[in-house]
Amino acid sequence: MKAEIITIGDELLIGQVVDTNSAWMADQLNLLGINIHQITSISDSREHILSTLNEATLRADIILITGGLGPTNDDITKQTLSEYFDSPLVFNEGAYKQIEQLFGQRGFPVTPLNRLQAMLPGSCTPLPNECGTAAGMWFEKDNTIYISMPGVPFEMKSIMTQEVLPRLASLNNEVIVHKTILTQGVGESFLAATIADWENRLPAHIKLAYLPQPGLVRLRLSASGSDFDKLHSQISQITLELANLIPEYIFGYDNDTLEEVIGKQLLSLKLTLATAESCTGGYTAHLITSISGSSEYFKGSIVAYSNEIKENLLGVKHDTIVKSGAVSEETVKEMAVGARIKLDTYCAIAISGIAGPSGGTDEKPVGTTWIAISSPAGLVAEKFLLGEHRGRNIRKAGIAALNMLRKELDKIQQ
Repeated sequence: MKAEIITIGDELLIGQVVDTNSAWMADQLNLLGINIHQITSISDSREHILSTLNEATLRADIILITGGLGPTNDDITKQTLSEYFDSPLVFNEGAYKQIEQLFGQRGFPVTPLNRLQAMLPGSCTPLPNECGTAAGMWFEKDNTIYISMPGVPFEMKSIMTQEVLPRLASLNNEVIVHKTILTQGVGESFLAATIADWENRLPAHIKLAYLPQPGLVRLRLSASGSDFDKLHSQISQITLELANLIPEYIFGYDNDTLEEVIGKQLLSLKLTLATAESCTGGYTAHLITSISGSSEYFKGSIVAYSNEIKENLLGVKHDTIVKSGAVSEETVKEMAVGARIKLDTYCAIAISGIAGPSGGTDEKPVGTTWIAISSPAGLVAEKFLLGEHRGRNIRKAGIAALNMLRKELDKIQQ
């Protein structure tokens, strides 16, 4: 089954309100095996609503609508749906009792304006709203299902969870199985070329999507069919084939993060970590400490933004900075060793680079970043050319540093 989501409201189109409803609804529908064919945001306009419904009917089996069900004059969705389905508004006793109960709990009388919210198109099946005064509405016409709900997120979620999803689940016999493979250290185009033969062998019912973001590329496999166990088995086998093909790039699956992965490694090995950061300004430490329980393995960080701090706190030699520069293999290695000694940890990450947009030279352009890992097992460093955008460079550097550490810890675990 194919679904389309229509969100109604001028506030969405002018950027006053961010549409979080569509993402949540799409996720929930996908879990039921319902494909989202299109998401559209439109204005509070009768003509716009009617034309969008006519177009959506040609594309989708299920049309979900949010917004425009409030009691004020600018909320016109219900009246427009009444016209679209040629179904006059009639007083619905059940919807009114829901409004009375809600107002009674809050200690307010039901106003005439709120009473009007119990007027619903006669052909709809009302969907109780336990969190608000606007009932949802379920219509069926020419083998298409239309579902209208309030735009207030917690009200929409209540109706979806209590009413809509169970009804749709009973109508749909298709399932969709997803698996996301998380990679780092390889660009999207190079990755696509590397796995091209594997991708070309995928069965027709299994699709691959590339989802790049700064520092990472996610690969999402989606299998559709009617047999969940069979699809899950196929996805598992295909994922294993990919893991054997590019083991050096895969760091996790689905909702894993690099900070979680290295946290588990450090806990398992009972090792401690520190960071010394220049261009990232503590971002890597932020990632590490975003994980609950990180105090078990993370001791602290030195944000050595100036050369003076690099020398005085981390023990970087003055001559090293003079001869090689603050952004160099020699300096970042001394930073990593200094952080490990100063904070008394098993291993340390050090980062020094030119985040931009200024500060670059022909020899060291913006984005040039050196990262080092120091541990009793050795000292490694790697140079990265990250690009010209400061925010993305900081993000990419932090992710690259965590992935370098992951690889070093893998060697210990093997």
